[in-house]
Amino acid sequence: MNDLAESPAAGDVVAAVDTLGEKLAAVRAAIGQVFFGQADVIDEVLIALLSGGHALVVGVPGLGKTHLVETLGTVFGLQTKRIQFTPDLMPDDILGSEVLETADDGSRHFRFIQGPIFTQLLMADEINRASPRTQSALLQAMQERRVAVAGADRPLPNPFTVLATQNPIEQEGTYPLPEAQLDRFLFDIRIPYPDRETEAQILTMTTGVVEAAAAAAMTPADLMAAQRLVRQLPVGEQVLEGILQLVRAGRPGGEEARESATRHLDWGPGPRAAQALMLAIRARALLQGRYAPSLDDVVALAPPALRHRIGLNYTARADGVTADDVVRDLVRQIA
Repeated sequence: MNDLAESPAAGDVVAAVDTLGEKLAAVRAAIGQVFFGQADVIDEVLIALLSGGHALVVGVPGLGKTHLVETLGTVFGLQTKRIQFTPDLMPDDILGSEVLETADDGSRHFRFIQGPIFTQLLMADEINRASPRTQSALLQAMQERRVAVAGADRPLPNPFTVLATQNPIEQEGTYPLPEAQLDRFLFDIRIPYPDRETEAQILTMTTGVVEAAAAAAMTPADLMAAQRLVRQLPVGEQVLEGILQLVRAGRPGGEEARESATRHLDWGPGPRAAQALMLAIRARALLQGRYAPSLDDVVALAPPALRHRIGLNYTARADGVTADDVVRDLVRQIA
């Protein structure tokens, strides 16, 4: 297994993409041994990891969200922790806290005890069940990649990724994430029900005496090198213009806004949405063994990158229009 820990020079990008492609093929194969079907979901989560971003994963119970995160931790060799969010969860339960200790000689000192956020891959399970105060503590750490406790800044591990889950049903007693906090997530990934063939495979492979186990296919150093390589891939002028056209068309009232955005949205995607797409399309190209992204990548990744960054108005709800409907209309101009 070749070492990808060092960033390649500009002239070596092609060779680095080829080398990484072999590793990513092994990653997909390893995930496919234990997580069946849902190829689009797997690709979107991998793109989020390769982009160095965080992802919000939304799906009804029993679709394997927790299993997917555990599998990713094993395949990438990442330290993984899980937090079950509840209304009584406090910020210190996530970030950590200082405790007063007494030494043998009677002297006292404070010692910082790290919270579960000090890990490389964190699963924030049902994040919308925690209070806004606790949500804010996690999301601030996600953005700044450090924790400030008792006046001291403590950096989080590298790489550091949060995969937060939400249940789209049973909203009683939940605290929906504010729009500014949703914007911190690179992707909003939706997990659908499996098709019939996949569900039959799940039943066959997971109810026997022995279940298949995932195997490591990359290292954390490999992942960090891949994240650096993503930023080196060139983006053509046509693709850049496509991203700008897409994002700016979704801002109601703007000079470049489409009629559907002005009619159905209270607000549209900001510059962070364009940044997310710029990174994500490069990661998708890398995942598919290509040396540069295309407009097809922009079209494919527009829904997970934009659906949580637009606000539907009353007219949209009255017309039965969803965020994905608006995004699909926006991408028609560049498809």
